[in-house]
Amino acid sequence: MGIDSSVDEKWMALAIEQAKLAEAIDEMPVGAVLVQDDQLIASAHNQPISNNDPTAHAEIQLLRKAGKKLNNYRLPNTTLYVTLEPCTMCLGAMIHARIARVVFGAFDQKTGVCGSCQDLSTSVCFNHSIETQGGVLANECKGLLQLFFKNRRNK
Repeated sequence: MGIDSSVDEKWMALAIEQAKLAEAIDEMPVGAVLVQDDQLIASAHNQPISNNDPTAHAEIQLLRKAGKKLNNYRLPNTTLYVTLEPCTMCLGAMIHARIARVVFGAFDQKTGVCGSCQDLSTSVCFNHSIETQGGVLANECKGLLQLFFKNRRNK
C-alpha cells in the first residue's frame, strides 16, 4: 500500500509552522515533526544560535523531545517530517533512533545527504535503513528559506 501524499502534506504543513517559529527568533527557518500511527509525537525547530549549540538543528531537538516523551532512545515505526533535506549529523541521529521514514520539503544542494550532495540514506554502511521522500511542499519550504536569506543579506 502506498503512502497518501495528502497525509504527508498535512504533517509537512505542521513542520512549516515550526520553521516559522525558528524564523521568529532569527534562526534559519527549519522545522520538524515526528509522527507515529498518524499521531503527533513531538515538534521542534532550529535553535543553534539561540541555544549556542551547533547540534540544535530541528531534527536533533525533535529526537530529544520524542525520546523523553516516549521514554526511549529508539523511535521505531515513526515518520520524521522536516522542511529541509537532512544533513549528515541529523541523518546519523535518525539512523541511531531507528526512524522508519523521513519526509523532507526543500532539497539542500550544499549539505543534503538524502540525494542532493550525497545519498547516505541508501548506504549499506549502516545497520538501519531509512525510507526517504523529498520534495513535499518543496516550494513553500524553499520560499521560507529564500526569504530568510534575502532579508539577512538586506540587513
